[in-house]
Amino acid sequence: EVQLVESGGDLVQPGGSLRLSCKTSGFTFEDYAIAWFRQAPGKEREGVSGINIADGSTWYSDSVAGRFTISTNNAENTVILQMNALKSEDTAVYYCAALLWPRGGVPWMTRFLERGSWGQGTQVTVSS
Repeated sequence: EVQLVESGGDLVQPGGSLRLSCKTSGFTFEDYAIAWFRQAPGKEREGVSGINIADGSTWYSDSVAGRFTISTNNAENTVILQMNALKSEDTAVYYCAALLWPRGGVPWMTRFLERGSWGQGTQVTVSS
């Protein structure tokens, strides 16, 4: 089965950085798109970044563009989210999601919500 395990969440001060990892297994890595979502208490889950493994296409939400970078380690079937210049508004549980996507580009985030497989999440807290 598709398995995803997030790690790297922590408590950091505003302006700090974190590197989140999504270790995947149980599927052909290059046939999928992978996305990072986040959810704060009382709020809806929102997409923050996505990547097409096969063609390298990426997408970022307006709120994180320029601060976050998504990348892959194909040898380890792992997707990385490098988060810089963190703000208190970034505080949330961060989840990765995988979607079978044997075509180019990054799917609309709603497709992950509808049909994706999910990890357990990792807590990111940005506070002084």
